[in-house]
Amino acid sequence: MKTFGPFVNTICKRILNHQRNLSIWIPLFNNHPCASNRIATIIELPDGFHTMENKMVVQAHIESRLPFREKLAYGVGDFGYNFVLNITTLYLLKFLTDVAGINAAWAGVIFLVAKVFTGFTDLGTGIFLDTRKSFGPRGKFRPMLLWTIVPLFVCNMLLFCNFELDSETKTTLFIVCFMAFGLFFSLGNASYGAMVPSMTKNVQDRAELAAWRQGGANTGLLLATVGFMPIAMLFESQETGYMVAALAYTSVGLAAVLFCYLNVKEHHTIIGNDPDQIVEKPTIKEGLKAVLKNNQLLVLAVANLLTLSAFNVKLTVQVFYAQYILGDVSMVSYMSFVSMGCIYLGVLSVPALVRRFGKKPVYLAGLCLWISGDIANYLFGGTVMSYVLFTSLAFFGTSFVNSLNWAFVSDTVEYGEWKTGTRTEGLVYCGMTFFRKCSQAIAGFVPGFALALVGYMPNVEQTDAAKAGITGLIFIYPASLAIVTALVMALFYTLNEQRYQEIIASLGARRVATTQS
Repeated sequence: MKTFGPFVNTICKRILNHQRNLSIWIPLFNNHPCASNRIATIIELPDGFHTMENKMVVQAHIESRLPFREKLAYGVGDFGYNFVLNITTLYLLKFLTDVAGINAAWAGVIFLVAKVFTGFTDLGTGIFLDTRKSFGPRGKFRPMLLWTIVPLFVCNMLLFCNFELDSETKTTLFIVCFMAFGLFFSLGNASYGAMVPSMTKNVQDRAELAAWRQGGANTGLLLATVGFMPIAMLFESQETGYMVAALAYTSVGLAAVLFCYLNVKEHHTIIGNDPDQIVEKPTIKEGLKAVLKNNQLLVLAVANLLTLSAFNVKLTVQVFYAQYILGDVSMVSYMSFVSMGCIYLGVLSVPALVRRFGKKPVYLAGLCLWISGDIANYLFGGTVMSYVLFTSLAFFGTSFVNSLNWAFVSDTVEYGEWKTGTRTEGLVYCGMTFFRKCSQAIAGFVPGFALALVGYMPNVEQTDAAKAGITGLIFIYPASLAIVTALVMALFYTLNEQRYQEIIASLGARRVATTQS
């Protein structure tokens, strides 16, 4: 500590003269080998630095970094959840129409009802997590990952069973199974997302966790797009093929979730009398009011609803586009391998770009790339080569957007606490997943309804109207929503990095002052 003290004292004196540019000192504290999350309480601060808020400014910037193992495990967790979720997002609509024999419009209704229901279960999960007062050493959120594994496995397998029932009963049964799947997915995945503020308070770590999460999600998406249909096509019977593929993907995905559970830790769960952690438990009414007053969260909610609806519609319609426009459904695997590689490049570049330009500019740049790729595909596409080229550009842009969505959300937890005095990370994350589930409902309903409207008939040559509808769904619909999202974020999202650091310092000072009063 003797060698570290002069280093910190020098930095503290400089901070006094540059408090409006605190973020430049974060790497110095975080990367110093002696740094720890409690160092501010034992170093000798220079004269003039002993106000409570200044002490908390230093402590806000010297949060210890998460080990690589936890970041990797966190990314593997979303790989697992996306491995399970994406086979329903990508292939369930086609399974329902082409294998189970359900009308396309009714298949869309199945998605709409089930996803809206699970959106409300997300809110219920948030209320449960925020009002939960009794939890053990495993943490507040982490145990839910373990408890939901078996129910998720059973429900996901039932979704890919073709029951020998009449159409009405079969439709009802699929709705019930999809609702149950959504319920347990909400309990597990919403808890997974809400862990981030409890895992770390370090800004760079949160950005890296968001990148790891998106990397895991993209890996799950890549393997779902590349491998599911080839496995299903190994069997003469489509029913058997879909069942075996679903079994393989569900098993691997939930094993990945278990790996995440075993290797992450909640370092900042609100417990005991630690002055850095004390936050009064909100009632349900107070929590809901706090969320509704969190205007930055509401802006992100709208952005997530638009971008996830656009992205999921694109993924859902991709298999139809490959089969009926490009002429070979097996091309989905090869096209996805190339385009998803571009997503990986985007995800890997996000942390460096954020350090240089900030989250919001990188997010808006991603939207511009997405829009350019989809419009170019609509105007100049129609072949496998053009589709791969322009879709790669669009997916490269979406990697920025999807990576940063969760990093933005983490920041709004502290923003909401600072603004309202109520900390509601559970409701914040589950509120976001509510909007994401609504986007998935739209992504299932819109293609099903639109395909029925333009006269889609499974397993036959499509009419020109049906082909035009499929093309518009995969390119024009996503590009239009991306344009609206860019306008919303550019005009209404104002929580930048400097403002966030000021909020963290203010919250720290407020908590310590509360314990001393």
